[in-house]
Amino acid sequence: MWLQRRIQLAAKPRGFHLVTREICGQLPELDRIEVGLAHFFLQHTSASLAINENADADVRRDLESYFSRAVAENEPYYRHTLEGPDDMPAHIKTVILGSSLSIPVSDGQLALGIWQGIYLCEHRNHAGSRSVIVTLHGE
Repeated sequence: MWLQRRIQLAAKPRGFHLVTREICGQLPELDRIEVGLAHFFLQHTSASLAINENADADVRRDLESYFSRAVAENEPYYRHTLEGPDDMPAHIKTVILGSSLSIPVSDGQLALGIWQGIYLCEHRNHAGSRSVIVTLHGE
């Protein structure tokens, strides 16, 4: 079976957001796959996808604190500044973190570890909804 679909993630404030349930809730076909692969591609250049801790919200807050300091706004060497002070740092963070994930599917579920979840890493201060192309392959 092959399936490809565009799903929408609701607009989120800047930060790292656990979106595993939001994503899986839009993929009822996942239940039909015994063994396979799910690929997620975020169609944006100022947000990222990542896998990390799904239990302690402090991890998400700490990641945002780290990346905000490591890739600061208003650096004098940025030339791409017309879209606001958060835009170029958002692009840099996206290059560092990436825009896609591949996750195995087992027995109708994403085969994430017990403490793993999918993050939408929103790097803009005022972003809109985000589109993800999901490709499921399996039997």
